[in-house]
Amino acid sequence: MMLAEYDAFCATLPATSHVVQWGDAHVWKVGGQVGGKVFAIARESADEAFAVTFKCSWASYDILKEQPGLRPAPYLASRGMSWIQRQTDEGMPDEVLLDYLRESHRLIASKLSKRVRAELGLEA
Repeated sequence: MMLAEYDAFCATLPATSHVVQWGDAHVWKVGGQVGGKVFAIARESADEAFAVTFKCSWASYDILKEQPGLRPAPYLASRGMSWIQRQTDEGMPDEVLLDYLRESHRLIASKLSKRVRAELGLEA
C-alpha cells in the first residue's frame, strides 16, 4: 500500500476528515478537523517507508505487537493506549490492514458522544 491508497481508503469511511500535521503525517479523524478524534496516522518520505498507525482492541494489540512488521505505536502505546504501527506488510497484508482501519474508525467513533454520532450519521 502507498500513501495515496491509504488516503483514498480513509476518505471512504463515514464522517472523516484529513489533515497533514505533526510534520508530514497524514492524519485521519472522525468528526471533523477541529474536535474530531484521530483514528489513523500515516507517513511516507524519501527517508522512511510507508508506515500506518491505528487503534485496535486490547486483544488485537496483544497479538499484533508480536507479529513481524508490526510494533506498538511510538508515543501512543507508551502512553498506555492500544495503538499499533504497521511498518511492513510482512505480518499484515494490505487487505487485513484495511479491516483494521475500519475497526479503528469504529472504535474511535464509538467514543464520540451520542449526540455527535447522531449529527454525523454514525448512529445505527
